[in-house]
Amino acid sequence: MSYDKIKSHAKINLALNIIGKTHLLHKIESIIAFLSLHDEIFIKKINSNKHIVSFRGKFSKGIGKENSIAKLLKLLEKKKFLKNKKFHIKVKKMIPNKAGLGGGSMNAATLLKYFVKKKVINISKKEIIMISKLIGSDVILGQRFVNSVLSSNNKIKYFKNTEKIHALIMKPNFGCSTKEIYSKVRKFDKSSLNRPHKKMFNLDFLSKMKNSLEPIAFSKHPKLKAIKTYLEFSSKAIFVRMTGSGSALIAYFNSKKKCENAKKLFIKKYKNYWCVASKTI
Repeated sequence: MSYDKIKSHAKINLALNIIGKTHLLHKIESIIAFLSLHDEIFIKKINSNKHIVSFRGKFSKGIGKENSIAKLLKLLEKKKFLKNKKFHIKVKKMIPNKAGLGGGSMNAATLLKYFVKKKVINISKKEIIMISKLIGSDVILGQRFVNSVLSSNNKIKYFKNTEKIHALIMKPNFGCSTKEIYSKVRKFDKSSLNRPHKKMFNLDFLSKMKNSLEPIAFSKHPKLKAIKTYLEFSSKAIFVRMTGSGSALIAYFNSKKKCENAKKLFIKKYKNYWCVASKTI
């Protein structure tokens, strides 16, 4: 039996506000998009008494046994959804870890979506939401690779055929701990995304927005602020913003040529940093 190949796209926060906190998690609202940048997942059913999960590629180093895919399989087995079916899963990691690009969460989301589509599991929408939340707070966002707005009431509104944006993603040779960055949040924003609309994906609108986690990440890692300042002055980006809790920074452009030119300049100055040109899907 041959492997099925599926794409697990990088998730980005075009804008992110912290609007409060529950006893467990911070409440956020965010404008979310997905990039053509993706991991590749290869999967096939096997005759075995256990699943086989392996990672390879540039960003496979350091992924432990307690990864998002292992958590998903464990949950599905505990709920008896898989009915003793076992799978060999190989993941080619093209998305860096601890970057704010949702690589691990989107791996789990993509696999869950595959199981539902191929009718490997019979599961309700309510159960999909429940399992997603148990793996990670942003896993549910990957059930559809469609641009969306997450409102303060935790509702997701999807928008198809939005303006495509060219993005230059760069990550320094260190990552940010999501838990640590969020633990230093002291101020909350006023909600501004509770009436989602398509114009929120226009570059002019987005340029006026922010990522509320940036000041915290920049305080801990001054290099991030230096990179952002360099990109703002050296490239022709519409705006530059950190995604999620970092450490990836993204410069946004309205043309592929400008994006590629900025990439050449960045690579020349920051030779040891990862950098890739991509586009929203």
